[in-house]
Amino acid sequence: METYPQAELLDQNMDSPPSQQPRDQEQGVPSPWQPSDPGRDNDKHQPRASGLAPVLEVRSPARVQRVRPDEAIDKRAARRAFDRAAATYDGVAVLQREMATRLLERLDYVRLSPKTILDLGAGTGLAVDDLQRRYRSARVLALDFALGMLRLARRRGSLLRRPACLCADAEALPLREGGIDFIFSNATLQWCNDLDRTFAELRRVLVPGGLLMFTTFGPDTLRELRTAWAQVDGHGHVSPFLDMHDVGDALVRAGFEGPVLDAEYLTLTYADLGGLMDDLRGLGATNATRERARGLTGKARWRAMRSAYEVHRQEGRLPATYEVVYGHAWAPMQRVATDGAVSLPVSAIGRRSPG
Repeated sequence: METYPQAELLDQNMDSPPSQQPRDQEQGVPSPWQPSDPGRDNDKHQPRASGLAPVLEVRSPARVQRVRPDEAIDKRAARRAFDRAAATYDGVAVLQREMATRLLERLDYVRLSPKTILDLGAGTGLAVDDLQRRYRSARVLALDFALGMLRLARRRGSLLRRPACLCADAEALPLREGGIDFIFSNATLQWCNDLDRTFAELRRVLVPGGLLMFTTFGPDTLRELRTAWAQVDGHGHVSPFLDMHDVGDALVRAGFEGPVLDAEYLTLTYADLGGLMDDLRGLGATNATRERARGLTGKARWRAMRSAYEVHRQEGRLPATYEVVYGHAWAPMQRVATDGAVSLPVSAIGRRSPG
């Protein structure tokens, strides 16, 4: 059994990352934090000059609306799984690291000077160092719903430049409106039950003209495992994933401008099925849907599933396919308030040309 599988690119549906017209970004307000008390000093939640940055944990009392109750993610179960996997995550996150690298490379096509960056679903902080190197004057806020992951993320960066860490749900961000210049999100959106609500939250916290860049997984992800289990029982053993076009539609409904999405297939190969299952457990990426089977899976069903998976073996290896979706979109330059008033950043007001 191999601990570190080898990633192999099977197909890429776009010749190159789409070029984006350079856009000057309106600088955000000094702090992205949502104060619970207007008179409260929020500086203590900012990264400290030395040592480890504190982790601020926020639990939202509001119940998250679930679009498909039968396939909804059990957030508590998912959070427990990621907490347990914090110590092993980096050792098996081959695919997630590759996805982050490819997403970061797309920033070469965008002119951006953010003051505040939100790493949404930061996990152990795989992208923090790269974001800090690329944007040396920016503050990075690492947000994740698993506290165990953030305890490792807060060790990223240099001694004098640790990321701020916030434990919260992406579907109910405890951040104030218009406080983030750039949202970077790698392999996170598939854990959100209501994508419309999530994108509305991301647009809310972005400055006018702010950028959202993300990766997530499409419906062909782990198709071999899904097919093998389908031949054994009727339970949902693999979490469902949204189609790329549904993600794009949700961006439009949330009011984002210029959304661009593309997808590619990446494959990890294993000597046996145990390697795949160990990696999924090591990532914390176990099935956390509410429709999942409860209790232990019997030995007979495990044997049947392993046998069904064997039909996919090629050249002595078992493949695990991932459909990786990449996307980016811009927050609109105009912001419409609840009273209907339209606001514009000063930089968006053009200078009148002489007559």
